[in-house]
Amino acid sequence: MTSETSFPADFAWGTATAAYQIEGAVREDGRGESIWDRYSHTSGMIMDGSTGDVACDHYHRWREDLDLMTRLSHNAYRFSIAWSRVLPEGRGAANGAGLDFYEALVDGLLARGIAPFVTLYHWDLPQRLQDAGGWEHRDTAGYFADYAALAARRLGDRVGHWITLNEPHVVAYQGYLHGRKAPGKRDSGLLAPVSHHLLLAHGLATQALRAELGGAAQVGITLNVNYIEPATDREEDAAAARLLDGLWHRWFLDPLYGGAYPEEVRTALDVPQALIRGGDLEVIATPTDFFGLNYYTRHRARAGQGVKPEPVIVPAQGRLTAMGWEVYPEGLDLVLRRIQRDYTPPQIYVTESGVAYPDLLTKRKEVHDAQRIAYLRDHLLAARAAIAAGVPLHGYFVWSLMDNFEWQHGYSPRFGLVYTDYATQRRIPKDSAQWYARVAATNGGHLDAEGM
Repeated sequence: MTSETSFPADFAWGTATAAYQIEGAVREDGRGESIWDRYSHTSGMIMDGSTGDVACDHYHRWREDLDLMTRLSHNAYRFSIAWSRVLPEGRGAANGAGLDFYEALVDGLLARGIAPFVTLYHWDLPQRLQDAGGWEHRDTAGYFADYAALAARRLGDRVGHWITLNEPHVVAYQGYLHGRKAPGKRDSGLLAPVSHHLLLAHGLATQALRAELGGAAQVGITLNVNYIEPATDREEDAAAARLLDGLWHRWFLDPLYGGAYPEEVRTALDVPQALIRGGDLEVIATPTDFFGLNYYTRHRARAGQGVKPEPVIVPAQGRLTAMGWEVYPEGLDLVLRRIQRDYTPPQIYVTESGVAYPDLLTKRKEVHDAQRIAYLRDHLLAARAAIAAGVPLHGYFVWSLMDNFEWQHGYSPRFGLVYTDYATQRRIPKDSAQWYARVAATNGGHLDAEGM
């Protein structure tokens, strides 16, 4: 039984990264092109004109990075496999050098007592599959399942936790409605097919992992679920908030856990009758072992037409991060309780939680990021409150281990616990890294040592 001031004894304390954001080495050892290689090299797409060609050079510096995790008392690490590094064409012949890299990474983690949490898809679709239709095309879901089986055969005897997809909502809405992420399309008519094929890919991959690994594998999916509320107490704004929650959250959660899409969202998205075939919903609802939650902020909605089909989203107010996001830690507690109440997953992990601030490196090569420490403390206290309320939360992964390539924002936002000096690739732990290490080493006890 967990007390009000404790975390479970086996709680996972870690950080999270994504392959394209840290690895670099985009043209080495047989890696194929991904949609983010193409997108970042397209003029005007990245705010600072940068690319992920080098990023944090993790491909060459991974041993150093794993040693850093050990010094910072992490017992878990969430990372993604670059699909195009192990299958350059997205299908067909595997790339042995790519598989060797991830095998060495996993072995290095285990040798250091760090549990690997593998994400199979963090937005970097092989470009050859995009050229053939990408997530608009149903066949991509089948290719993803084949890729999942390949990864399981190579790593499944050492990896205990598998995450199929990271944030399919972001893939669909940012990649196909707003055009802010790869592949950079702006067509609301693509939301339904892209999101359905992503969910189908998750279901097929879950089945493939089960077929390869049996009950040994813990399989889940990661969704971004932020706290949504009406901008006012008017009924029309309450309806707008319900619609936004439906579009962003229930459109994914309901079929995963209930085997059906919400009807009002099907209407809003004008879902083609032929899109959802017999058996699809059963595949999508294949049981999983855990739910991964990425939580960052609150959104307030009001009546009116935003970017169709979305209602108007009111600009954030209050305490804001460098990304312009509102700091709203109580939302994490509320969202965790909502997920458990409405969907009852067996286990939940906070697979991303973090913040970007304008970190400054001092002359003594230190970063004093008290704002980030306060942010993490408040969110961990919210997570602990959810545990006390009965939420089966089993881990917390800070985004991110180190500053990295932040997608369309380039290298300006710094989310890391560790400062990356991009000119030298030197890693410099910030004050928050040392603080989080003490929290992890004491299984959350240091939160109370801070007088909270």
